[in-house]
Amino acid sequence: MSDSLSRRKLARRAARLALSRGSALPFLVLMTDDERLPDPIRAARALPPGSMVVVRSREDGRRKALAEEMMKVARARGLVVLIAGDAALALALGADGVHLSEARIGEAAQLRARHPLIVTAAVHSLCALRRTRALDAVFLSPVFPTASHPGRVALTAVRANMIVRAARIPLYALGGIEPHNAQLLSGFAGIAAIGALNVQP
Repeated sequence: MSDSLSRRKLARRAARLALSRGSALPFLVLMTDDERLPDPIRAARALPPGSMVVVRSREDGRRKALAEEMMKVARARGLVVLIAGDAALALALGADGVHLSEARIGEAAQLRARHPLIVTAAVHSLCALRRTRALDAVFLSPVFPTASHPGRVALTAVRANMIVRAARIPLYALGGIEPHNAQLLSGFAGIAAIGALNVQP
């Protein structure tokens, strides 16, 4: 299967999930990654209009440069952009929101109170999900085995679907998701991915 066809199939599955959930948020999310996504701008240009991009980088300079380029693509293609862990950069660039790590979930309420931003966070368990009341959405991972977290035990579709049923806010499935296993998911607001949304040169 070509990567283009695979991306389209994943987008269709994400759209069906969102329709069943009734979420107003974008149904498909590209997560940038310093190691696993060599050309995030090219990948973002291949997204359906209205998709979301979470800009992530451990290096401040790289994150800023990538976010600036991503905002140009976003304006041209109608994408929603969140900046991971950097509310100041999100505000400076006019991005739509900020994405927090699980360890920083406690910052969400203050961010929401002070700024008109979408605030999301990563969670890895049902226990962590219980601390997410001030968030707009959560990224649950890893649903399936993934190269981003080698050695970490995946939740599996059965457990992930159970966690979704206990959630009061929209959840995105993240981690090892491909068109063939995305069909096992239910109740999610959409799908987030790195490698599955990559565009080969």
